Amino acid sequence: MAKSMSLLWGAGSPPCWRVMITLEEKRLQGYKRKLLSFQKGEHKSQEVLEVNPRGQLPAFRHGDVVVNESTAACLYLEVNGNRLIPDSPAEQALVFQRMMEGLTLTDRLNSVIYYDLLVPEEERHDSALKRSKETLSTELQLWEGYLQNVWSISNHTPVSLRLTASMWSFIQTLLSAGRFPKLAKYYSLLKERPSIKASWPPQWMSSRQGYDVLKDLHESKDI
Repeated sequence: MAKSMSLLWGAGSPPCWRVMITLEEKRLQGYKRKLLSFQKGEHKSQEVLEVNPRGQLPAFRHGDVVVNESTAACLYLEVNGNRLIPDSPAEQALVFQRMMEGLTLTDRLNSVIYYDLLVPEEERHDSALKRSKETLSTELQLWEGYLQNVWSISNHTPVSLRLTASMWSFIQTLLSAGRFPKLAKYYSLLKERPSIKASWPPQWMSSRQGYDVLKDLHESKDI
């Protein structure tokens, strides 16, 4: 099955990493993959556009089937081969709910981390960035509550895969400061999974600096 799969990916991209972790979890290590450079604009090359007309990575193909959105690719892989989602309807509902909520976490992280990139210079305001940080703090505190039972939720593999890829950017900044301790514990637990070790983005192995814009992020006391 893996021999008929191919992945165009970019190092350091959480969506790409999410698909790669899932392929590892599904024991599909024999797929074809090609590393492209965002810095060189290779994600806008004709090779990518033929698979993904949006010019974005990942670009995933299984035979004649093309799935480019990372969550969709993970769900596609879930229904093919060994199952990662629990059989219990109640647990399935929780997995699907948290996976979709993970999209919100990613959006709120990106609104802070990439503020200068996403907002034109003449439209930037310290007050807007401050509001985005407050919204992110509230979101992270919500996940702290979800993780009252860290060991239990870590068994919900699809949720773990989404959160691992999403959390790296802020965990590297906040872990040493002792903020959001349950998220930090959860991340420390997950990063020992063989699938995550095998697919860890190469430039992240040597970099643990995180993002300066997150350094003054604090645990919300309003929840």
